[in-house]
Amino acid sequence: MSESAVEHVTAPAHHAAAESHHPTAVQYLVVAGILTVLTVCEIGVYYIPALQSVLVPLLLILSAGKFYLVAAYYMHLHFDSRIFSGLFFFPLTLAALILISLTLLLGFLAHHPGP
Repeated sequence: MSESAVEHVTAPAHHAAAESHHPTAVQYLVVAGILTVLTVCEIGVYYIPALQSVLVPLLLILSAGKFYLVAAYYMHLHFDSRIFSGLFFFPLTLAALILISLTLLLGFLAHHPGP
C-alpha cells in the first residue's frame, strides 16, 4: 500500500475522532446559560450595597470565569492540543503583565511628578 493510500484511509478516522471531542449543540446552550447567569450576577453585584467594598475583585473573578468559558468552548481551546492553548495564553499573560506594569508605573508617576 502506498503512503498516500494510508493517509486517505486514516484521515477520515482521525477526523471523526477529532469531531467527537467537540461540544454538541446542547453543550453550547448550557455554556450560554452559564454565561447568562454570570452576566446577571455581575449586574446584581453592582447593585448590592453590601458588596461595594469587594466590587472590583468580585467583578474580575466573574469576568475571568466568563473569559475561560468563552475561550475554552467557543474558541475550542478545551478540546484542541495544549500547544494551541499555550500559543493563546502565553501572549495573553505577557500582555496582561505589561498592562499591569504600565498601570503601576503611571500611577506612581502621577503621584510623584518629576522636576
